[in-house]
Amino acid sequence: MVNNNLYARFLEAKNTGGKKFVVLIDPDKVRLGKISKVLEMSVEAGVDYFFIGGSLVVNDMLDYVLKSMKEMCHIPMILFPGNSFQLSYKADGLLFLSLISGRNADLLIGKHVITAPFLKVSPLEIIPTGYMLIDGGIMTSVQYMSNTNPIPSNKDDIALCTAMAGEMLGLKQIYMDAGSGAKNPISESMINTVSGGINIPLIVGGGISTPEKAAANAKAGADVIVVGNAIEKDPMLIRDIAQAVHSQATQPKASAFQ
Repeated sequence: MVNNNLYARFLEAKNTGGKKFVVLIDPDKVRLGKISKVLEMSVEAGVDYFFIGGSLVVNDMLDYVLKSMKEMCHIPMILFPGNSFQLSYKADGLLFLSLISGRNADLLIGKHVITAPFLKVSPLEIIPTGYMLIDGGIMTSVQYMSNTNPIPSNKDDIALCTAMAGEMLGLKQIYMDAGSGAKNPISESMINTVSGGINIPLIVGGGISTPEKAAANAKAGADVIVVGNAIEKDPMLIRDIAQAVHSQATQPKASAFQ
């Protein structure tokens, strides 16, 4: 049984210069035969967490996938919900996402009100997270489904101010995402700018398909690197990306605003 100290580990990594690697799994895309290989590789490589979720729910796979994963390994599983239906007690925690880069009231607070009674009595560790969409060069599922515009990829200042506002509102971490299958991953410049302006963990995902890009993002200031689409295509990448991310552990980066 995983203890409810998931956020404490995220925060410890931020404060000590550690780097975490997350494998993102979409229950609607997964084939259970293939997931066995993903789990085997993840355990061997020392993957820190699984994020479980996607933009759509087209079948009833979530509980089944979570149950199967828990039987196969003990890596913590954190829900990364695309909507209010992607909830399950079989996970260990949940990213309570507020889409702070957009202006869709439902995704800032509306859906949260609907799910709050369920989450209040759940055993899940709830982690309030400021979710920021960054333009990845193509229309992504999350952009279409959320009906919001992403932050332009060259507007580091807007990303920084958005992340700072999220921290001031009391959110516990920031997740910058270019979206699944992004053509252009988030730049090291933007990661460096945002990381230097906040004191809470920074998660970065979307379009990361090589160990070199994962390492560069971690070096630029991302505390947590998330990879999903590339691993769906080639689970063998897990080992190399995990090594690349973990090798960037260093002394914590001082905030420019401390």
